[in-house]
Amino acid sequence: MPHRILVAPDKFKGSLTAPAAAQAIGDGIRDALPDAEIVLRPIADGGDGTAETLHAALGGSWVHVPGVADPLGRPIEARYLWIGADLAVIAMSEASGLWRLHPGEYDPLRASTFGTGQLIADALHRGARRILIGLGGSATNDGGAGMARALGFQFLDSFGRPLDLPAALADLGTIAPPSHAPAAEITGLCDVSNPLLGPHGASQTFAPQKGATPALAESLDRHLRHLADVVARDLHCDFRDTPGAGAAGGLGFGLLSFCGASLKPGFETIAALLGLQREIATCDLVITGEGSLDDQTLHGKGPCGIAHLARAAGKPVLAFAGRIDGSPALTAAFDDLHAITPAGMPVDAAFAEASTLLRQSVAHALARRRHT
Repeated sequence: MPHRILVAPDKFKGSLTAPAAAQAIGDGIRDALPDAEIVLRPIADGGDGTAETLHAALGGSWVHVPGVADPLGRPIEARYLWIGADLAVIAMSEASGLWRLHPGEYDPLRASTFGTGQLIADALHRGARRILIGLGGSATNDGGAGMARALGFQFLDSFGRPLDLPAALADLGTIAPPSHAPAAEITGLCDVSNPLLGPHGASQTFAPQKGATPALAESLDRHLRHLADVVARDLHCDFRDTPGAGAAGGLGFGLLSFCGASLKPGFETIAALLGLQREIATCDLVITGEGSLDDQTLHGKGPCGIAHLARAAGKPVLAFAGRIDGSPALTAAFDDLHAITPAGMPVDAAFAEASTLLRQSVAHALARRRHT
């Protein structure tokens, strides 16, 4: 039986943060294998919970910023993580996320990333030399224009008048950059590879989740196409087809265009920060999981990244999820898959009992492995 077990789950969305899921898995291991050495390393892939996961693993301090705009421009207090001397970790969902709105308020025509830009500006003012921005959970579809406005870019109509963004993107005539570019290395962390435009772009793929009708999604796509055309003309760059440009309502495109940023797979970047390859090499068994394991898991999601690292190191890897709906390719990625939700249990009840269900499922699976 394994002596050293690495526990590296992502969040169980709607029920458990990644650190809480890791704790529940650890409790289940102790129930079945009291003598095992357990290493908890919750993971993230750039989406919701990325800053919290890095805080749990690396420490740092939270910077609270009052008066930040939520997606609809209302003042809120938002925070980001400061690590070491000069690294800021910002989740775009902190200020500009869908969770900030009631379902009746979803409006991708009006929702802006201005608040995310305010957090970036605050980090720059504090002396950040490196900024990681998690791209996930957005309420927005503005191509990062709101963020850019918060950083000093001017978006003007054909008469040189400031525009009300993002609703008036269709009227964009000119973009005037600030005199100084952000003096930091900015990296967007994303778990999708969608371009900015078209059937797989930000608007048509993700805007319906934010309240857009099919007709509005097509209109939003035209707005972003116009934005990309003006950016290409005025800023002399064109990232519309770059993988990840469509992440977070086109904020990936905005970071590339307005901040000189790079986009990187969220899991790979975070795995390097956490030293996961080294941790896996010294363990006997790896356990991962997230709320739902499906074919999307195979495309940049954390649990599949963990599985690839484990397989490369010759270590067995188990995965647990609230729901499993996958192809043979998903099944083949892990040594064993376990759905923790009993058949017939209502979703609300499963969310409420997620910690207990996960703990019991892990204990049962390990006890069974011990006797086989």
